[in-house]
Amino acid sequence: MKETYGDGGVHGAPKKVSPLRKKSPIGRASLDASKERASLPGAPPTHPLLPPPPPPPPPPPQSFSSDPYFAPDIIYDSSEELAVIRVLDTRLLPWILISIFVLSMDRTNHSNAISDNLPQDLGFDIDTVNVGAAVHSTLFFVFCLVGAVAAKVVGPARFIPILMFTWGMITVAHAFIRNRRDYLAGIAITEAGVIPSILVYFGRFYKGNEFATRLAYLWSAQMIGSAVSGLSASGLLHLRGIFKMEGWRWLFLTDGVITIFLAIFTWFYLPRHAAHTTGGIRGKKPWFTDRQVQVSVTRVVRDDIAKRRLDKPVTWADARDTFSDPKIWIHVLNTTIGLTPMTPLHTYFPLTIKNFHFNVFAANALTAPPHFLQAISTILLIRHSDRVRERGFHGAIGTGWQLVGWFLLLFLPSGTPRIVKYFAAVIVASYPAVHPLNVAWMAENAGFRVHNRIYVSTCRSIGKRVIATGAMSGFSAIHGTWGSQIYRADDAPDFRRGNSINVAFATTALCMWLVQKYYYQYLNRRHANRYADLAPEEREREELLEEAKGNSSVLFRFVS
Repeated sequence: MKETYGDGGVHGAPKKVSPLRKKSPIGRASLDASKERASLPGAPPTHPLLPPPPPPPPPPPQSFSSDPYFAPDIIYDSSEELAVIRVLDTRLLPWILISIFVLSMDRTNHSNAISDNLPQDLGFDIDTVNVGAAVHSTLFFVFCLVGAVAAKVVGPARFIPILMFTWGMITVAHAFIRNRRDYLAGIAITEAGVIPSILVYFGRFYKGNEFATRLAYLWSAQMIGSAVSGLSASGLLHLRGIFKMEGWRWLFLTDGVITIFLAIFTWFYLPRHAAHTTGGIRGKKPWFTDRQVQVSVTRVVRDDIAKRRLDKPVTWADARDTFSDPKIWIHVLNTTIGLTPMTPLHTYFPLTIKNFHFNVFAANALTAPPHFLQAISTILLIRHSDRVRERGFHGAIGTGWQLVGWFLLLFLPSGTPRIVKYFAAVIVASYPAVHPLNVAWMAENAGFRVHNRIYVSTCRSIGKRVIATGAMSGFSAIHGTWGSQIYRADDAPDFRRGNSINVAFATTALCMWLVQKYYYQYLNRRHANRYADLAPEEREREELLEEAKGNSSVLFRFVS
C-alpha cells in the first residue's frame, strides 16, 4: 500500500489544533512554529481527554521556505519519492563517491611513499614522519571548521571541486619536495574542507533516515580508495630510477594529475540544486521533471524543518551554541578516543606489513584486501543499525572487532610466521568503521523531535549544523596529533609499546559505546516516568513546548 505525503500527514488525518493552544500564553515562539508546521507530515494526534479540535489551519505560505520550489500543499506517494531517491543514488551519489575515492587515494599515498623509503631519501626518520602527521591533524582540524563555513557561503557544489583542484596541485608539488621543510608543507589545508562540504551537500538532497547509510557508502569509498592506492602503488613504485626519480615521486605525480582532471569535470557536473541539473557534462536532459523537483525539495523540508532556510548565514551565536552543547561533546570524545589507534595503522600499515618480511611491492599490494573487507563490513553493519534503529551495540561490535586484532599484534611472538601476523593486521584494518555511525547517532540525539518525528540535525539552526558538521569532521582527525606519537623509532619493528597503547584506547572506546547506550536508555525511562506523572493539562502544555525544549522535553526519546 502506498504511503501518501501531503497536508494530511503521513499515516493519518490532518493535524488538529487544540483550542488550548490558542489560549495558552506560554511558548509563543513554539506556537508560531507549530502553526508553521501544521501542514507537515507526521503531526501528532490531540490528547484523547481534550474536546474535539477545530478544522486544521491552512498550509504554510510559500515564504515558509526560502526555496521557491518548496510546495507546501503538494501531495505525493512513496513511489514518487523513491523515484527521486533513485535518481540521486544513480546520478549524484556516485560522483561524490568518486571524489572521496580520489581524496582517499591522495591521503593513502603518503603511507605508501613511506614504505618506499621516503624518509631516508629526504634525510629524516620516523619521528619526523610523526611530526608531519601531527601537523597534518592540527591543520585538518582547524580547516574543517573553516571549510564547513566556506562551503556554506560559496556553495558545496562549487567549493568541493575548488578544493579538489587545489589539493591535486599540492599533491603534484609533493613529487618535487627535497627536504624536511618541504615535507611538512600543508596538504591538510585543502583536504580538510571536503568531508564537511560533502555532508552539507548531502543534507540538501537526503532525508534524515537516509543519511547514515549514505555516510556508510561515503566511508566505504574511502576504504576502497585506500585499497586501490595500495595496488597502484605496488606498480608505480617500480618506476624508481626513471628520469632519476624515486618511485614515491611518481606516486605523488600520478595521483595529483588524476585529481586535477577529476576536479575540472566535477566543476561542470555537480548541480547546485535539484532544479539545475542540465548543462555542463550532465547533458541537456534534466534529471528531474518539474514535479519531481518539487518533491525533492519539499520532502527534505518536511523531514527537517530547519532546511527551509538553507540561505541563512552562519553567525557567532551558532558557533557559541554548538560548542556549549554537551550532547555534541559526548560523541566528539568517543570519536577522538575511538579513532586514535587508526593513526599509526593508517600511517604505517604498508611499513608494518613490510616488517613482516615482505618486499615493498608486496607490502603495498597486501594493504588492499583488508580495505575492501572494511568497506563491506562497514556497509553491512550500518545498514543493519539503520534497519533495527540501534546504535550502541553496533558501535561496540565494530570497536571490539579491531580490539581483537590489536591484542594479536601485541602478544604474537616475534618469530610468528608472517602470514599469521598479516592475518592479525587484516583483522585490525578490516573492522567496520563506526565513525559514520557515531556521526548519525550524534545528529539524531542532539536534534529535536517534532510531531513524533526525529529530525536528524544537531540543532534548530542551519548555521549551527554546519559548524557542528565541521567540528565532528575536525575532531575525527585531531586525534592524529597524539596518535602519531604512538609508534616510535625505538619501538620498531614490532611496536609492542605502541600496540599496548592501541589496546587501551580501543578498550576505552568500546566501553564508551556501551555507556552511551545505557545512558540514553536511562534518559528515556526518566522522560517516560515524568510524562506519566503529568496531569492532562500539563501534558498538553508539554506538547506545546516540545520543540522549544528539544531533547530535554519528556516527549523526546533518544535512539540508543
